[in-house]
Formats: sequence, structure tokens, C-alpha cells
Amino acid sequence: MSNREFAKNLIDQIPESRLFYVISYLQGAAVPDEMPNVDTREAFAELDSGGGHRFSGTTEQFFAELAED
Repeated sequence: MSNREFAKNLIDQIPESRLFYVISYLQGAAVPDEMPNVDTREAFAELDSGGGHRFSGTTEQFFAELAED
């Protein structure tokens, strides 16, 4: 029996009052993983190769720094 078949059999054993939790979990599990866009992947590659600018601070400080440039 495959995992999919096993899961379907288990669902039949779950009381109706608890199916809400199973459905919520399954909806989250069914969402495909998101792939970062090209700009984000390039920024990661730049950081991995030692370039780029790392920021550590508050969001307010980050936006203040962006406004200076």
C-alpha cells in the first residue's frame, strides 16, 4: 500500500469533528515551494561569494539607510 493510499484510509477513520485540523494541514502541505525570483537568487549568490552588503539593525534603520543612498 502506498503512502497516499494509507493516508486516504486513515482519513476515513477520523471523526468529522477533527477533519478541520487535517484539512488545514493538508492545504498547507499542498502549497508548492516558492522559488525566489531572479533578482533574489542573484543577491544570494553575491552574498555567498563575499560581495554585497549585510545589514543588521531595525527596520527603521534600514529604511533610513536606503533613503540616504
